[in-house]
Order: sequence, then structure tokens, then C-alpha cells
Amino acid sequence: MGQENTIRNSWLHIRVTEEELQQIDKIFKASAYRKRSDFLRRNLLRKPIVMKYRNESLDELIQQLIQLRTQLNFIGNNFNQAVKKLHSISGISDFKNWIFYFDSDKKKYFSLVEEIKKNIENITQKWLQS
Repeated sequence: MGQENTIRNSWLHIRVTEEELQQIDKIFKASAYRKRSDFLRRNLLRKPIVMKYRNESLDELIQQLIQLRTQLNFIGNNFNQAVKKLHSISGISDFKNWIFYFDSDKKKYFSLVEEIKKNIENITQKWLQS
């Protein structure tokens, strides 16, 4: 799959039926090659063909984990900002305001954490069923 330094200047034309083309494309799409010509060249020259294995449940899990990571980063950033603000408070009125805003943020955080827990539970149930 690495770049070869040879120049390919000769053409090979073949005719196939629509069904044959669909069959070739199906096998090509299951391979790890990006270009059909690379796939066909390796196949015609009887070189090993690398096939990819796609685990759809794993792909779905990865997408959900990316979303969870984004939410956790949001929570962490907001918490760090709240603590930084706490350290810069100079008076009681500032402290009361900080408590009020932190309390509303805390409710958002716990809501997000509950959503994350539900997502993890759903992922676990799906995994256990497979």
C-alpha cells in the first residue's frame, strides 16, 4: 500500500458485465485499498490483498465515546473556569454570585453525567446482546 516509484504508462482495458462490476466493487469496498486500480493490479498480479474488517458495533461505540469525551471536556473546562473564578473572589457579594452560578452549572454537570451514565449503560446492553 506504500507508494511505488514506478511510472505506469500502459493501459489495460477489459470489459465486464454490470453484475461483474458490482461484484468487483463489492470486494474492492471490503478491501483496504483506496483506488480500484491498486486493488485490481494486486489481484491480477496475484499479490496478497489486504481486506479490512469493519465491526459496526465498534464503529458505533467509537462515535458514542467521541461524544462522551466532548461532553466530559466541556464539564472539565467549565469546572476549571469556576474554580479559577473562586480564587479571584475578593468579597462576600462576589462569593454569593459565584455560589449562585456554580449551583446552576452544577445542575448542568450532574445532568450531563447522568446522560453519560445512560449512554454507557446502553452501550453495555448492546454489547452484551451481541
